[in-house]
Amino acid sequence: MAHRSLLEFTDRGIYCAAGDFYIDPWQPVDRAVLTHAHADHARPGSRLYVAHHHSQHILRLRLGEDINLETVDYQEERLINGVRVSLHPAGHIRGSAQVRIEYKGEVWVVSGDYKTEPDGLIEAFEPVRCHSFVTESTFGLPVFRWQPQEELKAELNQWWRENSAHGVASCLFGYALGKAQRLLGMLDLSIGPVWVHGAVFNVNAALRQDEMALPEFPRITGDLKKDQFRQAMIVAPPSALNTPWMRKFAPYATGLASGWMAMRGVRRRRAVDRGFVLSDHADWDGLLETIRATEAEHIYVTHGYKATLARWLREQGWDAHEVDTLYTGERDEVEAAAEAELEG
Repeated sequence: MAHRSLLEFTDRGIYCAAGDFYIDPWQPVDRAVLTHAHADHARPGSRLYVAHHHSQHILRLRLGEDINLETVDYQEERLINGVRVSLHPAGHIRGSAQVRIEYKGEVWVVSGDYKTEPDGLIEAFEPVRCHSFVTESTFGLPVFRWQPQEELKAELNQWWRENSAHGVASCLFGYALGKAQRLLGMLDLSIGPVWVHGAVFNVNAALRQDEMALPEFPRITGDLKKDQFRQAMIVAPPSALNTPWMRKFAPYATGLASGWMAMRGVRRRRAVDRGFVLSDHADWDGLLETIRATEAEHIYVTHGYKATLARWLREQGWDAHEVDTLYTGERDEVEAAAEAELEG
């Protein structure tokens, strides 16, 4: 099968033998081309990394200041051992990219993680035509269809406003890289003060170095008093939920922002007061629209509900295949609760 020749799916990652490089490898390699800085795609130990220049400081924060890193702009073409490589906006987080690979007239695109709705903070997703497309499928089920961001923004601020009126702090949980910045950007700052967890504070600082326009929100430290958080919005990663760190905010209400909140039972299993359906990944319609827009002849479906999406594509006449990878998408934080809901 000639179309399988340019990229191979190996036990170290997605490999381009002609160019001798890997895309988002999960083991150390000599040359790694990265789609973005989330930990399941950017792993430590490789000799050289290539990524978008808006990922530079966040990658150094996560992988170490001393990594050997080359950065490029979107659409900037690099020749790696005769293979043409370029990065294109993925719309997932700051600096996220699809990787386009061209060799002897054959074009592959590896999506990494992507979302198709513009969020007003980062470069919007752009579909890239190719012969073969490697797509994520984190939310590859028809049940996952996102509401417009403006509607979610109104719901979020109304929740905060009601909590504030009762003298209750609002503790909102979302990934420190990507989700937290979107949530902060949606807040109506006239409602009350905003504070952030140390992990969010550090990520924000790195993203500002990566030329992202972010206000400076104060970091929560141990010497702060309870009264400072009345009527406040506190943004933190999900790992802080239901930990002793939260005691200083009482009384408080809790909210969790995740695509998994589309599943009715997840909020109860995560023991939060409010769930907000917000994802940095494409929903079912976004996945299908993107696959059509690539005009690809061959589709390879990675992490998430890959069996469902690949089967649906085959039923519609696509040459679609499931691919095993170690990428997780949003699954590490709330996967168990969502799976239980789907199986129940």
